[in-house]
Amino acid sequence: MQTSNNSGWRRLGVLILVAILARGLTIGNPIVHVDEEFYLVVARAMSHGALPFVDIWDRKPIGLFLIYLPAAALPLPWAIYGYQAIAFASAVGTAWIIARLADRAGWRVGGTAGATSYLLWLSTLGGVGGQAPVFFNLAMAAAGLLIIDADGRRRRLRGVAAMMLVGVALQIKYSVVFEGLYFGLWLLAMDWRLARSTLALVAYGAAMVAVALIPTAAAWAFYASAGQSDAFIFANFTSILARNPDPLTETLGNAATLMLILSPLIAMAAGSRGRSCGGDRFARLFLGLWLGAALAGLAVFGSYFDHYGLPVLVPGCACAAGFLGTPQLRRQSLAILTTIAVAGLITTLINRANRGTPRQFAALAGAIGRGSGCLYVYSGSTMLYAATGRCMLSHYVFPSHLGRQRENGAIGVDQAGEVRRILAAGPAIVVMRPPYRGERTDIRALVMSEITQHFRTRARVRLGNETISVYARR
Repeated sequence: MQTSNNSGWRRLGVLILVAILARGLTIGNPIVHVDEEFYLVVARAMSHGALPFVDIWDRKPIGLFLIYLPAAALPLPWAIYGYQAIAFASAVGTAWIIARLADRAGWRVGGTAGATSYLLWLSTLGGVGGQAPVFFNLAMAAAGLLIIDADGRRRRLRGVAAMMLVGVALQIKYSVVFEGLYFGLWLLAMDWRLARSTLALVAYGAAMVAVALIPTAAAWAFYASAGQSDAFIFANFTSILARNPDPLTETLGNAATLMLILSPLIAMAAGSRGRSCGGDRFARLFLGLWLGAALAGLAVFGSYFDHYGLPVLVPGCACAAGFLGTPQLRRQSLAILTTIAVAGLITTLINRANRGTPRQFAALAGAIGRGSGCLYVYSGSTMLYAATGRCMLSHYVFPSHLGRQRENGAIGVDQAGEVRRILAAGPAIVVMRPPYRGERTDIRALVMSEITQHFRTRARVRLGNETISVYARR
């Protein structure tokens, strides 16, 4: 027992060290990714009494913003360190569970390597910071471990607990519904195999559905009690279906890039077949089908941004442990992990160069300055609201919601009408990045017309591969 405990602590130590090396370059960086910048801004607004979907709009579930809330209550830069620490712990915790999944499947020798590959692969898919999957992967991995262990007299209790974790993950991002459906079907199939009781199966299925919906139902009930049921339903469900598709060339390009990054993982997962050393064959079957469900969910979801592939990493890296732990392939496994690490490092450096450095961001925030006048980030980093402390003039803070063609007709207000209202409210500072793909050119022309008449150029600041323009009211 003592040896087993020591082995577990050594494994955890290895994972923490790998996570530090993989994520070290982003620690304290306020502009790791536009998404997490916005999540922190929303959480900071919540800490001052704002209600998501009503006072500040987005379509992510409220659970994601609640994760950011403890860090958001801190002043900058501690808020940055805070949310990144939560993401770090989530990544390490998920990796540790991946190793446990591999152990149960009979891939113990490669368990630590599979878990390590998860931490390294995060960097290649935009998961080096606080993207939503970094958090919900922990809940889904824990649910998967409960399901693998769901045998004997407590199998139904474990199954219900697993679906409760799926419900928590749903309130971080609804895209986990595909994997959640697979979990539920697997549990029902295993229960039927062991009990073959129709009545018990129906009751078990109803209990799992109920607990999976509890977190979402609780969030809806809260908004309904505040008289905002319609706002909750629109933001969380209706608006998702109302978005316009991305251009076909962009979609195909994103899909090709994503599959290029994931294909080695899928190949290693496939290569694990027949390489187990004992373990549970149903655990191996469960993990393989889980990988298929995650890939199916990715295919159905659509846009294929890099971070959309992050959920595939949990079952994929657990399955890849069988390949990475093969005694005859130890040198090759080390080479593979080294290659993933190098690819992740290169990706992180490229993203840093493209998006900008903390020093560049500080210069941009300094050019805007603090003051009583409100800020309007037409396009650019929403973190500027937090960095300057300036007020917002709209519920629609994320720039793409008002400026991107994909969101036209999908946010509950007319984009041009809301932009006109913001400009009429008299922002003291307007921030604009150069034109970008997918932008509504008529909206940009509308803003530029106002700037030409009533604003002067205060500064042009380099941020990554773009020059950001700062305009001050005359």
